Amino acid sequence: MENLPGRLSDPNATFETDPRSDPRIVEAFKLIGGLAPGVETPDAGASYQEAIRFCAEFESAGAAGHEAMWETMPDYPSVTSATETIEGVDGNPIKLFIHRPKDQNGPLPCIYHTHGGGMVIMSAEDPGFVRLRNELASKNLVVVGVEFRNGAGRLGNHPFPAGLNDCASGLKWVKANERDLGIDKIVISGESGGGNLSLATTLKAKQEGWLDHVDGVYAMCPYISGAYAHPPTELMSLKENNGYMVDTAQMAHMVTAYDPDGAHTDNPLAWPLGATPEDLQGLPPHVISVNELDPLRDEGMAYYRKLLAAGVPAVGRISLGTPHAGDQLFADIVPDAFADLAGSITGFAKRL
Repeated sequence: MENLPGRLSDPNATFETDPRSDPRIVEAFKLIGGLAPGVETPDAGASYQEAIRFCAEFESAGAAGHEAMWETMPDYPSVTSATETIEGVDGNPIKLFIHRPKDQNGPLPCIYHTHGGGMVIMSAEDPGFVRLRNELASKNLVVVGVEFRNGAGRLGNHPFPAGLNDCASGLKWVKANERDLGIDKIVISGESGGGNLSLATTLKAKQEGWLDHVDGVYAMCPYISGAYAHPPTELMSLKENNGYMVDTAQMAHMVTAYDPDGAHTDNPLAWPLGATPEDLQGLPPHVISVNELDPLRDEGMAYYRKLLAAGVPAVGRISLGTPHAGDQLFADIVPDAFADLAGSITGFAKRL
């Protein structure tokens, strides 16, 4: 057992003590105390209302670091940004954040970004997501971030499929406005819960007959199994890296907020890892990017292998030494990893 990684051999292992961890992020963890320090996780089997309350507290604690992130936000003089508010399929307003090069000359690829937060917390206006959109736009891409309804938090409480419907509505608007936006292809991309929504929106597009809206998918650390209350043995990273920034108990409560009565456990539009070969056949090219020290690592890898088995062009990518979304969230701490991620997304979009 001593040769097994992480908590498979040492149940007391943490990201800070794991020898695989990037030491720069370890030092940052010691300073900030984790992703949402001080938030108490409810007991297993907590009610929907308890899950909603936990998500709101988690979101609020996580936002405590936003001021520092805004202070370190680089200037992007080559990028211009604007907002557009559209009406969703459910009649609700949806805000879209549009970032593009100031000197755009001719049509460019578009990254349609679905932000992270387990589909239940966080906002497209959070500094980490603003920075990613600016970074990608500075690389001669048009980037559109969608502010979808969350299952909890300040943009909640809207269980599945509200957020997915908003992502679909926003994507259809982008496709309908290709000429005005100056784009010639669309890549849908997101991290964590946004990774779920990027995959689920693509599956929804196939089911409903508008798959031509998606030219490619770049999903980062996708949160797609929903199996966090009782982690299956085949998703070993849920045990190996449990508690490394996020843990299965926290994610189980986020699942409750997203799907309160568990009615959609087997629905791949809620939890894409359940997609069948028939669901996947004919999808556009994908990149599935995962983090070595993430509890979610193995479900992303499993989805990648399902894509290949279904004949979908797919590339897998692993960011070594990083926790969940670490190559995106810690842009100033591991700038090389952040630059590599942004370059990978850009290269994928421009190769399509």
